[in-house]
Amino acid sequence: MKRALFALAATAFIAAPALADQALASAKNCMACHAADKKLVGPSFKDVATKYAKDGAAVDKLAVKIIKGGSGVWGPVPMPANAQVSEAEAKKLASWVMSIK
Repeated sequence: MKRALFALAATAFIAAPALADQALASAKNCMACHAADKKLVGPSFKDVATKYAKDGAAVDKLAVKIIKGGSGVWGPVPMPANAQVSEAEAKKLASWVMSIK
């Protein structure tokens, strides 16, 4: 019984940051154009993580794109700038995106 409770608590502890980061993505309107596992207006977060998986500077690069926007990498639809996202929030979001498998 103790093992089951410990496993449940550990799972909740591990999942809590991911849920908080997903809530931040929702609050900053990322989910209006992106989804975890399917293309909407923009690429899925999973596709972004796969594309940048071997790039050691991916989190920093993506954080800049989150704030300043971009175009041409995923097709003709530009990603608008998100001035309401702070640098710390952008890095947190980029780290979360890179964790999606």
